Amino acid sequence: MTPKITFHKQAALQKPHFSILIPSWNNLDYLKCCIQSLQKNSTYTHQIIVHVNEGKDGTLDWVKEQNLSYTHSSENVGVCYGFNAPATLAEADYLVFSDDDFYFAPEWDVHLWDAVKEVGHDYFCISSTMIEHSPTNYNCIIAPYDFGKTVKEFDEKRFLNEYKSIPFQDWMGSNWYPLILHKKIWNLIGGLSTEFSPGMGSDPDMMMKLWHLGVRYYKGLSASRVYHFTSRSTSRVKKNDGNKQFLLKWGLSKSTFFDFYLKMGQFFTGVTPEFVPTDEAKKKILRDRVKRFFATWKT
Repeated sequence: MTPKITFHKQAALQKPHFSILIPSWNNLDYLKCCIQSLQKNSTYTHQIIVHVNEGKDGTLDWVKEQNLSYTHSSENVGVCYGFNAPATLAEADYLVFSDDDFYFAPEWDVHLWDAVKEVGHDYFCISSTMIEHSPTNYNCIIAPYDFGKTVKEFDEKRFLNEYKSIPFQDWMGSNWYPLILHKKIWNLIGGLSTEFSPGMGSDPDMMMKLWHLGVRYYKGLSASRVYHFTSRSTSRVKKNDGNKQFLLKWGLSKSTFFDFYLKMGQFFTGVTPEFVPTDEAKKKILRDRVKRFFATWKT
């Protein structure tokens, strides 16, 4: 049974540009770093809303001391409720979804806001670009650039001097946090699907719901950058089988959706074209159908 979630909203002094939603599970040192970077490096005024999962490490008391809006659950309810709950307190028209182990670089919000205005409509999903300390298999992440593997090791001064000069490019697909959506689009898709709780697979599921809504503008923005410590809160939780759930729900795998629909990580060329089944895609979809058949049979 999901523990009761409570809601605590602070009055805003002015209309915020973005409402920034941050779920956090007993990860206070990283949450402090994240919020302090937002307060230090944002150009515009934003509303920060934290969902405190448990908060037994002092997170709950600290969030109260900062006079932040927050939601709270006595146990960890995962990222689906962890985003859906604070979204109900959002005052801005635009929602930014953030992990708690990000350090936001200067002008992250300027670049994001400029990209939003450039689209000219609300059917978009735009992500900032993560910088990570270790090698990665994802070609939409700037890595490896080691400015500290933990928040205690973080070389903030060197990061601020160097982050902007690292060459990269805008990319297709979005999906990765931090990302921005218009609140009405978020409401239309019903937020994150809680059947994916505690959260594995909920991100691509959200992308698929956006796809079915008609969103075709998915952009990863190189100029808007965050440093990602990869603190891995997920290593502490009993995971749901998000890959299987996605396959059973949508009839294809996450990798098929990323590669052939969203074109994840490819050089950004504009509006994502409608899906055209190439021979390679047809083979992959056939394999997905076989996997789905056996997954259904075993369920």
